[in-house]
Amino acid sequence: MKFAPRLAFEGAAGYRLLPMRFRRLPWDESSVLVSSMAGDWLIMPRADLDRAVAGELTVDEALFASMEARHLILADPSRSSLAPLLSQYRTRKSYMQAGPALHIFVVSLRCHHTCSYCQVSRRPTSEITFDMGGAAASHAVDRLFEWPSEKLTIEFQGGEPLLHFDRVRSLVEAIVKRNGTEGRSLRFVIASTLHDLTDEQLAFMKEHSFQLSTSLDGPEWLHNANRPRPEKDSYRRTIEGIERGRRALGDDAVSALTTLTARSLTVPHEVIDEYRKQGLHSIFLRPLSPYGFARKTQARQGYPIADFLRFYAIALDHILAINRDGYLLEEAYASLLLSQLLTPFAHGYVDLRSPTGAGLGTVVYDYDGQVYPSDEARMLAAMGDHSFAMGRVDESVAQWLQSPVMRRVLDAGVAEALPTCADCAYVPLCGADPIDHYARQGDPIGHRPTSDYCAKQMGLFDLLLQRWECGEPADRSTFEGWALRQNSTHPEPTLEEAA
Repeated sequence: MKFAPRLAFEGAAGYRLLPMRFRRLPWDESSVLVSSMAGDWLIMPRADLDRAVAGELTVDEALFASMEARHLILADPSRSSLAPLLSQYRTRKSYMQAGPALHIFVVSLRCHHTCSYCQVSRRPTSEITFDMGGAAASHAVDRLFEWPSEKLTIEFQGGEPLLHFDRVRSLVEAIVKRNGTEGRSLRFVIASTLHDLTDEQLAFMKEHSFQLSTSLDGPEWLHNANRPRPEKDSYRRTIEGIERGRRALGDDAVSALTTLTARSLTVPHEVIDEYRKQGLHSIFLRPLSPYGFARKTQARQGYPIADFLRFYAIALDHILAINRDGYLLEEAYASLLLSQLLTPFAHGYVDLRSPTGAGLGTVVYDYDGQVYPSDEARMLAAMGDHSFAMGRVDESVAQWLQSPVMRRVLDAGVAEALPTCADCAYVPLCGADPIDHYARQGDPIGHRPTSDYCAKQMGLFDLLLQRWECGEPADRSTFEGWALRQNSTHPEPTLEEAA
């Protein structure tokens, strides 16, 4: 490969092109999205991009000022500085400075549901050998405080973590006691069906300001079909659990997400309307993942990513219409993408990190003392593939970071260096997600042109930009509100699967 000489980047008007990428817009073939290395972007006619590259812009035209403000060109290189661009790049990547802030403790694999899309290979409620023991818990607390992050989100998962709440309690008490000398900022989350909440458990959660995360897949018939119990009362129990959690901890302490099966895709309005009916103000529309029982039922429950994107477009439009009617309802993943598009800040969501968030943004302490760089790595291990087992809780963090697993993750974990991603206009706003690509394509780098992850990311970015450019005027205010709330209220969003 040969590089053009330096003079090729200097236009006749006395400006220099800065690193940029562009994408032709699928809804307007005459226009392009142009992005800077720090994630600034501008939509412009393709002809204007050609003029800019040819050095034909003049300093008195509006496009010149717009491109300069977005770090796409450098005016008068002899007097201009790259410091603003580099400062914004550091801000965008600031999540790298502190180490993992999200720490997931899997206290039990036991669960009373039989969800066919379950990602975690749950176990029957009687099999207590799949509960976290005291030694593993004690070592995990020691490892938690070896990480340097000043803000720690501790999330308890399963299975159903309420089935082993004694371990949740002992872990919280040990972490709080240790924090008396450590002085970290702690946030506790439990991902649960909320079916078996007791007053005693709620009192403990209130004492420690817990956040509750549950799953609500839509109206009663759909939720019961997706998340069955032998008693056929999953929906009723979930709604009762949400209401009990709200009464004890406050409305803002309870959130829900939905997992979309093939039957879910047929009723986008009904799924959204159920969240409004229950007074929820956030919904996370999550496609199926290729782990656990979900892989075994792929032929029956699954769908092409194109079907998900068609569903999502209808659902997003319905959500925007609800907001125009005066009811605040956000789509959680859209809010993450919009915070990337509309703000310069780093929210730290692990799937949108480059370098990857696996092991650098999140760590999973499994019930048996194994440690994984992400929940997806843990799910792969439950399926018999231990390729991404980072170590054990009785080993040091330094040993984990020096392990062959982390070297393998990091080799495929910088999106800007991956084939196809390196040229994508969305790469400053996106992530690498090597473990997802390994699960789907058998390789951590994967083949990005046929990657479901990349198709989903590009499809959603395209859709949000189209609605931003061509939608109702009120929708821009809605999008801005989602992006700003995401940065101000959810600095370390988890959006992990509820039990």
